[in-house]
Amino acid sequence: MEILIYFALILILPLWASSRVKKTYKKYSKVQTTANMTGAEVAQRILHENGIYDVAVKPGKGFLSDHYNPRTKEIVLSPDNYHGMSVAGAAVAAHEVGHAIQDAESYAFLRLRHKLVPVANLGSNFSFILIIAGMLLGSMEFMLGGIIFFAAAVLFQFVTLPVEFNASSRAMNQMVGIGLIRNEEEPHAKKVLNAAALTYVAAALVALLELLRFILMFIGMNGDD
Repeated sequence: MEILIYFALILILPLWASSRVKKTYKKYSKVQTTANMTGAEVAQRILHENGIYDVAVKPGKGFLSDHYNPRTKEIVLSPDNYHGMSVAGAAVAAHEVGHAIQDAESYAFLRLRHKLVPVANLGSNFSFILIIAGMLLGSMEFMLGGIIFFAAAVLFQFVTLPVEFNASSRAMNQMVGIGLIRNEEEPHAKKVLNAAALTYVAAALVALLELLRFILMFIGMNGDD
Protein backbone atom coordinates (compact mmCIF):
# COMPACT_ATOMS: atom_id res chain seq x y z
CA MET A 1 0.00 0.00 0.00
CA GLU A 2 2.83 2.40 0.92
CA ILE A 3 4.53 1.85 -2.42
CA LEU A 4 1.29 2.69 -4.26
CA ILE A 5 0.93 5.92 -2.27
CA TYR A 6 4.56 6.76 -3.01
CA PHE A 7 4.24 6.29 -6.77
CA ALA A 8 0.93 8.16 -6.75
CA LEU A 9 2.67 11.11 -5.10
CA ILE A 10 5.60 11.28 -7.50
CA LEU A 11 3.21 11.08 -10.45
CA ILE A 12 0.48 13.41 -9.18
CA LEU A 13 2.65 16.21 -7.76
CA PRO A 14 4.29 17.23 -11.07
CA LEU A 15 1.03 16.80 -13.00
CA TRP A 16 -0.87 18.93 -10.49
CA ALA A 17 1.79 21.67 -10.55
CA SER A 18 1.91 21.68 -14.37
CA SER A 19 -1.89 21.82 -14.59
CA ARG A 20 -1.98 24.71 -12.11
CA VAL A 21 0.54 26.69 -14.16
CA LYS A 22 -1.30 26.16 -17.44
CA LYS A 23 -4.68 27.03 -15.91
CA THR A 24 -3.41 30.19 -14.21
CA TYR A 25 -1.41 31.30 -17.24
CA LYS A 26 -4.35 30.72 -19.58
CA LYS A 27 -6.63 32.79 -17.34
CA TYR A 28 -4.35 35.82 -17.07
CA SER A 29 -3.05 35.63 -20.62
CA LYS A 30 -6.50 36.95 -21.51
CA VAL A 31 -6.12 39.98 -19.23
CA GLN A 32 -4.34 42.85 -20.97
CA THR A 33 -2.10 45.17 -18.98
CA THR A 34 -3.05 48.81 -18.71
CA ALA A 35 0.50 49.68 -19.79
CA ASN A 36 -0.22 48.10 -23.21
CA MET A 37 3.31 46.78 -23.49
CA THR A 38 4.36 43.48 -25.00
CA GLY A 39 6.42 41.03 -22.97
CA ALA A 40 9.44 41.97 -25.07
CA GLU A 41 8.92 45.66 -24.28
CA VAL A 42 8.47 44.90 -20.58
CA ALA A 43 11.73 42.95 -20.54
CA GLN A 44 13.64 45.68 -22.37
CA ARG A 45 12.25 48.38 -20.11
CA ILE A 46 13.26 46.58 -16.91
CA LEU A 47 16.70 45.74 -18.28
CA HIS A 48 17.41 49.35 -19.19
CA GLU A 49 16.00 50.65 -15.89
CA ASN A 50 18.60 48.48 -14.19
CA GLY A 51 21.43 49.61 -16.45
CA ILE A 52 21.69 46.29 -18.29
CA TYR A 53 22.32 46.76 -22.00
CA ASP A 54 24.24 43.61 -22.94
CA VAL A 55 21.25 41.23 -22.68
CA ALA A 56 19.18 40.61 -25.81
CA VAL A 57 15.46 39.81 -25.75
CA LYS A 58 14.50 37.32 -28.44
CA PRO A 59 11.39 35.37 -29.48
CA GLY A 60 11.50 31.63 -28.95
CA LYS A 61 9.32 28.69 -29.93
CA GLY A 62 6.83 26.56 -28.06
CA PHE A 63 4.50 27.10 -25.12
CA LEU A 64 5.98 28.63 -21.95
CA SER A 65 9.51 27.99 -23.19
CA ASP A 66 10.68 31.26 -21.63
CA HIS A 67 14.19 31.28 -20.16
CA TYR A 68 17.33 33.32 -19.56
CA ASN A 69 20.60 32.01 -20.98
CA PRO A 70 23.54 33.40 -18.97
CA ARG A 71 26.10 32.12 -21.47
CA THR A 72 24.68 33.95 -24.48
CA LYS A 73 23.18 36.80 -22.43
CA GLU A 74 19.73 36.24 -23.98
CA ILE A 75 16.21 36.34 -22.64
CA VAL A 76 14.12 34.06 -24.81
CA LEU A 77 10.35 34.52 -24.58
CA SER A 78 7.72 32.18 -25.99
CA PRO A 79 5.75 33.72 -28.90
CA ASP A 80 2.64 34.60 -26.86
CA ASN A 81 4.68 36.34 -24.19
CA TYR A 82 7.05 38.07 -26.61
CA HIS A 83 4.31 39.60 -28.75
CA GLY A 84 1.36 39.63 -26.33
CA MET A 85 0.31 42.38 -23.92
CA SER A 86 -1.15 40.24 -21.14
CA VAL A 87 -0.55 40.35 -17.40
CA ALA A 88 0.70 36.76 -17.62
CA GLY A 89 3.17 37.62 -20.37
CA ALA A 90 4.45 40.66 -18.50
CA ALA A 91 4.95 38.61 -15.32
CA VAL A 92 6.85 35.85 -17.13
CA ALA A 93 9.02 38.37 -19.01
CA ALA A 94 9.81 40.23 -15.80
CA HIS A 95 10.70 36.95 -14.10
CA GLU A 96 13.27 36.13 -16.77
CA VAL A 97 14.72 39.62 -16.45
CA GLY A 98 14.96 38.86 -12.73
CA HIS A 99 17.44 36.13 -13.65
CA ALA A 100 19.40 38.57 -15.81
CA ILE A 101 19.59 40.99 -12.87
CA GLN A 102 20.74 38.13 -10.63
CA ASP A 103 23.47 37.38 -13.15
CA ALA A 104 24.54 41.03 -13.35
CA GLU A 105 24.72 41.22 -9.55
CA SER A 106 26.44 37.80 -9.20
CA TYR A 107 23.62 36.50 -7.02
CA ALA A 108 25.15 33.76 -4.83
CA PHE A 109 22.56 31.03 -5.40
CA LEU A 110 22.64 31.60 -9.16
CA ARG A 111 26.43 31.22 -9.17
CA LEU A 112 26.12 28.06 -7.10
CA ARG A 113 23.51 26.64 -9.46
CA HIS A 114 25.76 27.30 -12.47
CA LYS A 115 28.60 25.43 -10.75
CA LEU A 116 26.30 22.50 -9.97
CA VAL A 117 25.04 22.07 -13.56
CA PRO A 118 27.74 19.61 -14.74
CA VAL A 119 27.53 17.64 -11.49
CA ALA A 120 23.72 17.54 -11.66
CA ASN A 121 23.79 16.42 -15.30
CA LEU A 122 26.24 13.65 -14.42
CA GLY A 123 24.08 12.63 -11.49
CA SER A 124 20.91 12.52 -13.57
CA ASN A 125 22.55 10.46 -16.32
CA PHE A 126 24.52 7.91 -14.30
CA SER A 127 22.81 7.59 -10.92
CA PHE A 128 20.07 5.22 -12.08
CA ILE A 129 22.56 3.07 -14.01
CA LEU A 130 24.69 2.63 -10.89
CA ILE A 131 21.70 2.05 -8.63
CA ILE A 132 20.17 -0.58 -10.91
CA ALA A 133 23.56 -2.23 -11.37
CA GLY A 134 24.01 -2.24 -7.61
CA MET A 135 20.61 -3.90 -7.10
CA LEU A 136 21.18 -6.54 -9.80
CA LEU A 137 24.73 -7.36 -8.76
CA GLY A 138 24.17 -6.92 -5.05
CA SER A 139 26.97 -4.33 -5.03
CA MET A 140 26.85 -1.88 -2.13
CA GLU A 141 29.58 0.20 -3.79
CA PHE A 142 27.59 0.71 -7.01
CA MET A 143 24.45 1.45 -5.01
CA LEU A 144 26.20 4.02 -2.82
CA GLY A 145 27.85 5.65 -5.84
CA GLY A 146 24.48 5.98 -7.54
CA ILE A 147 22.94 7.54 -4.44
CA ILE A 148 25.78 10.07 -4.18
CA PHE A 149 25.36 11.02 -7.84
CA PHE A 150 21.60 11.32 -7.42
CA ALA A 151 22.04 13.43 -4.26
CA ALA A 152 23.98 15.95 -6.38
CA ALA A 153 21.00 16.20 -8.75
CA VAL A 154 18.67 16.68 -5.78
CA LEU A 155 20.91 19.43 -4.40
CA PHE A 156 20.65 21.20 -7.75
CA GLN A 157 16.84 21.06 -7.53
CA PHE A 158 16.84 22.65 -4.07
CA VAL A 159 19.39 25.34 -4.98
CA THR A 160 17.08 26.21 -7.88
CA LEU A 161 14.27 27.13 -5.45
CA PRO A 162 15.77 30.33 -3.99
CA VAL A 163 16.93 31.33 -7.48
CA GLU A 164 13.40 31.09 -8.85
CA PHE A 165 11.66 32.67 -5.86
CA ASN A 166 14.14 35.54 -5.83
CA ALA A 167 13.65 36.14 -9.57
CA SER A 168 9.88 36.32 -9.02
CA SER A 169 10.31 38.72 -6.12
CA ARG A 170 12.52 40.93 -8.25
CA ALA A 171 9.97 40.73 -11.06
CA MET A 172 7.15 42.03 -8.86
CA ASN A 173 9.30 44.80 -7.39
CA GLN A 174 10.41 45.93 -10.84
CA MET A 175 6.94 45.89 -12.40
CA VAL A 176 5.42 47.80 -9.49
CA GLY A 177 8.35 50.19 -9.04
CA ILE A 178 8.54 51.14 -12.70
CA GLY A 179 4.76 51.32 -13.03
CA LEU A 180 4.34 48.54 -15.59
CA ILE A 181 1.32 47.18 -13.73
CA ARG A 182 -1.29 48.87 -11.58
CA ASN A 183 -2.45 47.93 -8.08
CA GLU A 184 -5.37 45.85 -9.33
CA GLU A 185 -3.04 43.89 -11.61
CA GLU A 186 -0.54 42.96 -8.88
CA PRO A 187 -2.55 39.98 -7.51
CA HIS A 188 -2.92 38.58 -11.04
CA ALA A 189 0.82 38.78 -11.71
CA LYS A 190 1.59 37.19 -8.33
CA LYS A 191 -0.72 34.27 -9.07
CA VAL A 192 1.08 33.60 -12.35
CA LEU A 193 4.51 33.71 -10.68
CA ASN A 194 3.40 31.61 -7.69
CA ALA A 195 1.90 28.96 -9.95
CA ALA A 196 5.14 28.76 -11.93
CA ALA A 197 7.14 28.42 -8.71
CA LEU A 198 5.06 25.39 -7.73
CA THR A 199 6.55 23.39 -10.60
CA TYR A 200 10.02 23.81 -9.09
CA VAL A 201 8.77 22.94 -5.62
CA ALA A 202 7.06 19.81 -6.95
CA ALA A 203 10.19 18.76 -8.85
CA ALA A 204 12.35 19.21 -5.74
CA LEU A 205 9.94 17.22 -3.55
CA VAL A 206 9.74 14.37 -6.06
CA ALA A 207 13.54 14.27 -6.31
CA LEU A 208 13.83 14.22 -2.50
CA LEU A 209 11.31 11.38 -2.23
CA GLU A 210 13.28 9.38 -4.79
CA LEU A 211 16.53 9.99 -2.89
CA LEU A 212 14.94 8.84 0.37
CA ARG A 213 13.65 5.70 -1.36
CA PHE A 214 17.14 4.87 -2.66
CA ILE A 215 18.65 5.45 0.78
CA LEU A 216 16.10 3.10 2.37
CA MET A 217 16.86 0.49 -0.30
CA PHE A 218 20.58 0.84 0.46
CA ILE A 219 19.97 0.44 4.18
CA GLY A 220 17.84 -2.62 3.46
CA MET A 221 20.58 -4.19 1.34
CA ASN A 222 23.14 -3.42 4.03
CA GLY A 223 20.89 -5.01 6.64
CA ASP A 224 20.54 -8.16 4.55
CA ASP A 225 24.31 -8.49 4.48
